[in-house]
Formats: sequence, structure tokens, C-alpha cells
Amino acid sequence: MEQISLIIPAHNEEKRIGRMLESYGSFFEEKKKRKEISNFEILVVINGTTDRTEDVVKSFVKKYHEIRYLNFPKLAAKGLAIIEGFKDALKRKNEFIGFVDADMSTSPNAFYELVRNIKNYDGVIANRWVKGSIMTPKQSLIRRIISRGGNFIVRTLFLFPYSDTQCGAKLFKRKLLEKNINKLITINWGFDIALLYCFKKEDHARIKSIPTVWHDKAGSKLDIKKTPLRTLMSIIRLRLIHSPFRFIVRFYRKIKILYLTYKKLL
Repeated sequence: MEQISLIIPAHNEEKRIGRMLESYGSFFEEKKKRKEISNFEILVVINGTTDRTEDVVKSFVKKYHEIRYLNFPKLAAKGLAIIEGFKDALKRKNEFIGFVDADMSTSPNAFYELVRNIKNYDGVIANRWVKGSIMTPKQSLIRRIISRGGNFIVRTLFLFPYSDTQCGAKLFKRKLLEKNINKLITINWGFDIALLYCFKKEDHARIKSIPTVWHDKAGSKLDIKKTPLRTLMSIIRLRLIHSPFRFIVRFYRKIKILYLTYKKLL
């Protein structure tokens, strides 16, 4: 039987994190009672929050002993929060370690499908764009074009077989994370891509992609005007870092530092 650590990055989630923790806490507690899993923990990584997210999480820590949390007041990036969550989860005897978004787009049942399907793979990721997946409500045409176009670019640049790298539900075996935890890097708008590329490049990891049920939630923090461009720039930067042209990134960093220094002096 499996021991699972589920990481939930939470940035200003006071309105949604309570429902998330109640749903996941009761679901996995029932799985544990039925001996379908040996144990579990839900690790909330609060990052750069300015609302009452921590207070809400604390109330659920009292209700479910399996819920833990970390709070990084100055840590704004989701990717950094997940990496810190990985590091903390590895301190305990968790066989499977994964993460999921705090907005309940992925239900506990849908996440548990990752656990059921990992088997002999190193990891398993949810895929919203393969046959058998269900997405509600149906995405608008413009969002579908942006999503599919972005994935085409990612698959071309990184030679990925995955048709969905951005779905916020992923699960990995402990050994894979232990071997690569110090190699993981974060980029502001493409952490999932950086994560999968590290596993592919460093470890030739076998990652399975499976259909999922995805509920697109109101209150999403996705800015359809800015996020796709930011993500595109981030993945281009990531690809340059892992290429003979990495000097371009170093040159850009130097120019940016000089610009910020000059701006402060004005």
C-alpha cells in the first residue's frame, strides 16, 4: 500500500482552500480507513500570501492530523513553492509525492487516478486533451487555440510526447525526486515544463500521461492577455539555458541588472 504526500501551493487562496482541504482530507481519510493506502499527508505550501490563507489552513490542521503546512511570506513563485514542498515531503517516508492546484479544478477522485495508474512508471500526469478526458465547462475557442498552440511550441522545442504539460495535477515516485531535487529550477511561467524536461534530460524518466476530469473554476488567476506571452518567453529562456546558446540568457541577465541599477539611481 502507498504512502502519499500531496503538495498544494497556495497564494492568496482564503476563499477556496477550505473547500479544497475538506474535500481532499475526507477523501483520503476514507481511503486510509479502507486500507487502500497506508497513509497520506496534505502539505499546503503558502507562498507570498497577503490574505487569511494561513488562518484557514490552521483550522483544518486541527481537524485533519494529516494536513501540514509551510509558510514562505516572501516566496511568490508557484514553482519555488512546489520545490520547497518536494524537499519537505522527502524528509518523511512518502513513496509517492505529487502536487495539485488549490482551486479544486482536479477533484480528489481525479487525482487518485494518478495514484492508480503510476504502477511501473516514474511519474504520471493528468492530461486534459486526450480521448477520455472531460472538461467542464467547455473552454472558449480563444483559450483552446492558445492552449493547443502553446503546447505545439513546447512539444517542438523540447521534443515532448505530452499533449498537456500545464495541467496542475502530477505525481512522481520518491526515487525520481530524490535523484533530481537539487537539479530542479523554476521559471516564473513554465515550472511544469522545466520539471518534466529535467526528468527527461537528467534521468530519462518514464512519465505516463492519462485522461482526467477537469472542472474549470471561476476566479482563475490566469490573465488570458498576459500569461500566454509570459509563458512563451519563459519556455524560450528555458530552452536557451539547455542549449549552446545559453550565453544569450547570461547576457540578458547582465543587461537587466545594469538597467535596474540605473533605474534606482535616477
